[in-house]
Amino acid sequence: MTDKRKFPKWLSVLFSIILPGLGQVFQRQYRSGISIFLAFFTSLAVTIWYGKPIWYIIPAVIWAWSVWDVISLPKGKGLAIPFIFWLIMAYGIGSQVTEFDLKSLITNTSRSKDMVAQMFKLDFVQPKAEKVEGYTDIQSPCSDFPPAADHTENGVRVYVVQTCANVGEVITVNGEGFWPNQETTFYWQNPIGGKAMQTQAMSDANGNVTVEWPVLSIVHTTAPDPTIPQIHRIKVSQSRPIGGLELSAVGGYITQGIYETLALAFLSTIIGAIVAIPFGFLAARNLMTANPVSSVIYLIVRTILNIVRSIEALIMAIIFVIIVGLGPFPGMIAITIHTTAALGKLYSEVIEGIDPGPIEAVKATGSNWLQVARYAVIPQIIPAFTALTIYRWDINVRSSTIIGFVGGGGIGFFLWQWIVLQDFRAVGSAFVAIAVVVIILDFFSAKIRERLV
Repeated sequence: MTDKRKFPKWLSVLFSIILPGLGQVFQRQYRSGISIFLAFFTSLAVTIWYGKPIWYIIPAVIWAWSVWDVISLPKGKGLAIPFIFWLIMAYGIGSQVTEFDLKSLITNTSRSKDMVAQMFKLDFVQPKAEKVEGYTDIQSPCSDFPPAADHTENGVRVYVVQTCANVGEVITVNGEGFWPNQETTFYWQNPIGGKAMQTQAMSDANGNVTVEWPVLSIVHTTAPDPTIPQIHRIKVSQSRPIGGLELSAVGGYITQGIYETLALAFLSTIIGAIVAIPFGFLAARNLMTANPVSSVIYLIVRTILNIVRSIEALIMAIIFVIIVGLGPFPGMIAITIHTTAALGKLYSEVIEGIDPGPIEAVKATGSNWLQVARYAVIPQIIPAFTALTIYRWDINVRSSTIIGFVGGGGIGFFLWQWIVLQDFRAVGSAFVAIAVVVIILDFFSAKIRERLV
């Protein structure tokens, strides 16, 4: 027979004084005791970490409440008050740690108003124009033996007096063979083609143009190591309207970025789905727990999928950008790995949820594991697998827009540069393009999934 005796109340009060919640436990109020202990322990830990003495009031109140609750047993005082005080601590410290400041939304209204106004002036097309363009490559930062920064093509010459460029220096860029007395635009492109700096000057009567150009640190923001010399490009361009419309420079970059984003997401999804299929079978409990060996394989595969799936693709992209360099490829690798883990887990759950009847019937004929999978499992999972793969592609399109922020290619790469350059017309245009593409893909993928599931 189980002993139902409780400790004397005075002893339980002493235990609660020593450790909040312990008195309730000794009075067999387990849920109340554990809840009070967790509330006290977490509030004390957060308060110690935050380091503001005023917040020690919260764990002190919970401690005192624990003692009073034991004194009031068997009726008790409930958990509402300590829970409310715990919430006050969580929201209070949380708002201070996150620097929650609604006032800044009002004080910065003028700045945000100008920014939003620019974002609504979309920059997709421009008046059609003829152009004269030239460029030269230049090394930055300087090495011991930099190549000459001088290039001539189609009668247009662009050269830099200095052979290389270090951040903080002022370089002299000269152009020859341009239209006379015409506004001329200078662009600095980083090694992967992104526009880092821009300035303008007027050509003279002979078609020559010169600009003194300070080299800003922004030219190296996409470099994994800004101390390693890399080849950058200075482009010099003139244009004049000839009637009609064409894609603007921003529109061209958006088109390129959207194409890269869709291609990146598509390839990542296809490769990830193909690789995920065997993992899905190996991680399915109903197929892999028939004997000790397969059970061990099941546990290993399931654990690997959970670990890889818990690492955000953005983090993987940062690592692969360092390994293979900037561009869409590291982004594709990161999304492919994350897609493999995510779809592997989803595929295994689909397999675990199938009708066991066909499996048992095929097993009864003496079929091996591969035959069971071929004739009893695959016919049931193809529609669900296809729907999940399409849905994952929808997710990967969204992920691909963010991967570019760490140098993983796609529209996100251009968007990040426009934000840094505060080119909010381009930012607004990119937002619209991303929204339109995502809405269209979401509509068609939903229709396809409806037919499959």
